[in-house]
Amino acid sequence: MLQNNPELRSKINQLWNKFWSGGISNPLTAIEQITYLLFMKRLDELDQKRQADAEWTEENYTSKFEGSWIPLEYRARRDASDSDSDSDSDSDSDSDSDADWQRKLEDEKKFAIDKRTLRWSEFKRMQAEEMLQHVQGRVFPFLKDLNGSESNFTHHMKNAVFIIPKPALLVEAVKTIDDIFEVMERDSRENGQAFQDIQGDVYEMLLSEIATAGKNGQFRTPRHIIKLMADLVQPQLGHKIADPACGSGGFLLGVYQYIVTQLAIKVGTKDLTPDEDGFVRTSVAAALTEKAQNILQDSLYGYDIDATMVRLGLMNLMMHGIDEPHIDYKDTLSKSYTEESEYDIVMANPPFTGSIDKGDINENLQLGTTKTELLFVENIYRLLKKGGTACVIVPQGVLFGSGGAFKALRQLLVERCDLKAIITLPSGVFKPYAGVSTAILLFTKVWGPKDKIIQPATEYVWFFEMAADGYSLDDKRSKQDGNGDLQDIVAKYHARNPATDTDRTAKCFMVPRTEIADEKNNFDLSLSRYKTDVFEEVRYDAPGVILDRLIQAEVGEVDETELAKVQSGIVRELLELKGMVG
Repeated sequence: MLQNNPELRSKINQLWNKFWSGGISNPLTAIEQITYLLFMKRLDELDQKRQADAEWTEENYTSKFEGSWIPLEYRARRDASDSDSDSDSDSDSDSDSDADWQRKLEDEKKFAIDKRTLRWSEFKRMQAEEMLQHVQGRVFPFLKDLNGSESNFTHHMKNAVFIIPKPALLVEAVKTIDDIFEVMERDSRENGQAFQDIQGDVYEMLLSEIATAGKNGQFRTPRHIIKLMADLVQPQLGHKIADPACGSGGFLLGVYQYIVTQLAIKVGTKDLTPDEDGFVRTSVAAALTEKAQNILQDSLYGYDIDATMVRLGLMNLMMHGIDEPHIDYKDTLSKSYTEESEYDIVMANPPFTGSIDKGDINENLQLGTTKTELLFVENIYRLLKKGGTACVIVPQGVLFGSGGAFKALRQLLVERCDLKAIITLPSGVFKPYAGVSTAILLFTKVWGPKDKIIQPATEYVWFFEMAADGYSLDDKRSKQDGNGDLQDIVAKYHARNPATDTDRTAKCFMVPRTEIADEKNNFDLSLSRYKTDVFEEVRYDAPGVILDRLIQAEVGEVDETELAKVQSGIVRELLELKGMVG
């Protein structure tokens, strides 16, 4: 988190202020423009690192900045010209063909751009005016076309625009981003931290700058909560994983880093030390074979209904070494989204924005509600394969809401799924955006929507009441000593046992399904419903003793015969009160 690195926070603050004073005051627009620059910087760094690694391992790697590049609009013009020439029966002579070919070669030389000039490390040395023209007219179009005209990335970047208006602003932004990366690299060397989610940090900080942050449910899930959820689910290489409301891709990145770390541990990578939250993570994909990298890249899928967030998510994953992320623009609650029983794991923090248009809700969703917090959980259940597991953040109202749809969803989770765990989170986890109380649901799909339930899938539900997550629960969210309950949750969840986790006064305990489903509880899943509160008896001194203590504090050591001589103001009133209580 940026709060724990004042220097980095200061640098990003400078960047935000520069964009604000430069005329880009819309936070999401600023985030997108800054992300483009971060992407240019990171692309250059990753490419140079891969080149160096390839030389060391003697593997084949073709730099993204090798050779020349012809702008997409020229290629389109050329292709159209080719089509016209092919349909012109009068241009079939060999001499005409040779002349056309020669002319095209000359045109291509004129339009071709040396890719080396498109590197961040090259254009950052240019003068201000030249740099702005070069980035606007060459570097940014090259990025949009990076994975080829047919790629998902190019499709979603089609309408993206680079709108930094002033040369001086671009120069300052480039310098500040260089400084930001320098701070991050120093952290990596000195503190053993992997490359951080810089774009996510920028996104989080810029959102916190405005009062309307999170207005559309775009709360970025704190990185340590994502790590916690990944450690609970333990995704493996080969699992097909989705986030149906992915935003900037934080959960997909968290899963990617978890799997990369586990693969690194398996091949014997040493010196992997816990990070500031107590989790062992690395972004270094050295343990990945080409085959494993391809499997992992084809395993992660994200969807969002905001085109800007789709672009941010694509670039976020690409900045971390995922060359062709599967992030798409889709409303996963709508009739147009028909996937079902597709994924081994779903991890999500879907938006809690209230209601959506009833007419556009996918008819396969049967809860009969327009509340998104309920529809997303039902949809996630449908997206899972049988045996697939979901880890989802929901508002705590889902656990105890009295409406018919609330109860129907809870009954679905208990009977058609193995509802493994409910972890309640402190209300400050999502500050400064919101103080809403939330919980993590962890469940595995056992029975499909059309299956006859032979036996309810859940036997016991494990409850944990998180009191602290290692950060202050105010708007500042400053790092505290220790990691709160994070590591305790992971350890106790994987060691849970219905025979021993019976103490209802403890932080965690297990409750049998039969108790949850009985007439009294009626599928209520709120922790307070089952927790036994402990009241500690406190004994107080008698009122007369307390008053003597207050009088002594006022007048000091004075015996009773002298006390009347110093009576005045508060002392007199205390003596009167003592006489009344005896």
